[in-house]
Amino acid sequence: MKLLTVATLLLASTAAFARPAPLVSIPSHDGFFDNIAAHCGKAYEGTVTVDNAAGPSSFAGKKLVMHVRRCDERELQVPFHVGDDASRTWIITKTGSGLSLKHDHRHKDGTDDISTMYGGHTVDAGFESVQSFPADQYSKELFVNQGIPQSIGNTWQMYIYPEKFTYRLIRQGREFRVDFDLTKPITPPTAPWGYKD
Repeated sequence: MKLLTVATLLLASTAAFARPAPLVSIPSHDGFFDNIAAHCGKAYEGTVTVDNAAGPSSFAGKKLVMHVRRCDERELQVPFHVGDDASRTWIITKTGSGLSLKHDHRHKDGTDDISTMYGGHTVDAGFESVQSFPADQYSKELFVNQGIPQSIGNTWQMYIYPEKFTYRLIRQGREFRVDFDLTKPITPPTAPWGYKD
């Protein structure tokens, strides 16, 4: 009888560990995530509204498109196409302690760029329409190793309102911002590099 009880307890504890961790989140993170997910499957054109970098911009004169391509309860995949360059995908993930933003950069053959999966994690509640992602440790080390230590101060911000989505990068002396018109969906582009339709 005792052996049966021990076996039952072991099975119960094993089942508890096998269960996936609950998806813990707070209303402002859920609301922000859901506001973007509401556009799943749709694509929108944007324009650079701020770019104070010295020299010519690599975005000038190119069609800019965001595509809310893949959505599940934990992750959003949002490719950002710059003309014919389909190397960038923003990945927003619920982590259980907030939201993570990563930049998945690929080459045309689908392999990882040397500068990929950089980004940050929320450090506060933010708002249903605005979240900020200061650079995480992985990103800081990546930037230092690549000889661009000025980027360790990066904070990425995303805003979503009924008529506009904004992607913004800020650090001391640097600002880059793209605004997308959510009132005019366009034909979604093909899959970004490294992904399949």
